[in-house]
Amino acid sequence: MPYTSNPKLPRLRMEAVKKIKNEGWSIRQTARYYGYNPSTISRWLKRAPDDNRKTIPTRSSRPHSHPKALSREIIEKIVKTRLEHNKCAEVVHKQLENGGMAISLSSVKRTLKRTNLIREKSLWKKWHYSLPRPIAEKPGDLMQIDTVHFITSSKKRFYVYTIIDLYSRWAYAEVVEKISANRSLMFLRNAQRQAKFSFQMIQSDHGPEFSSWFTQGLTRMKIAHRHSRVRKCNDNAHIERFNRTIQDECFGREKPVNYDRYLSLINDYLNYYNNFRLHLSLNLKTPSQVLQSY
Repeated sequence: MPYTSNPKLPRLRMEAVKKIKNEGWSIRQTARYYGYNPSTISRWLKRAPDDNRKTIPTRSSRPHSHPKALSREIIEKIVKTRLEHNKCAEVVHKQLENGGMAISLSSVKRTLKRTNLIREKSLWKKWHYSLPRPIAEKPGDLMQIDTVHFITSSKKRFYVYTIIDLYSRWAYAEVVEKISANRSLMFLRNAQRQAKFSFQMIQSDHGPEFSSWFTQGLTRMKIAHRHSRVRKCNDNAHIERFNRTIQDECFGREKPVNYDRYLSLINDYLNYYNNFRLHLSLNLKTPSQVLQSY
């Protein structure tokens, strides 16, 4: 019988075996009932486990040997190279090639996969297409948005939404108790009301609060949305630095005890940051001065 991938067949095999063992059916009677050859029923009967399982699993169709199969020495060398520095398959392949071993990259990947040395991509991780990153030539050309979480002295968690304009370094922040895609849109609308310029493109990381629902909301507002590139930490360098500035200069060593204290500190600091704080990246000007001179 040819190999099958029918997911219901393992349970059917066990049902056929139970007809013989428990109900006293003959092999030929069972074969006629299920529409299989008696020799097939006999093989199922021999393979049936004795531990009360509900299925007889389908055996792998993988051949026992192959004339071009990798030798045990090569497999051990691939695994050893991988474990030595924990590098990806491409690096392992290049190291083996530099060592004089002629082997294909696909063979290295298959070997690492069979030995469970490759981290599979999460089924929950969605891929986002990143639009070309524009050059910030005027206010609003590129805004970076992010969230930071803080824990009060009473062990309660709060979040801070932050956004910054790459041209003028103008920034805005809000303290919230929960984050979501809908809350992100509300924060962005509030930031747009506070800004004296219109937002053209928003750049974010791949957090759940900046999901496709957030992108659809921005599209309705006629604002482009760009996700940062995977493993390119410098894409969000400006907003990450602003988050660090808030932690160092706004909160300092103080650990606010409640939501109202967080809110008060953030509001006072935003006024200082945008109107009085001198920025080295702006030639010792403030964001408000840059916006006025534009």
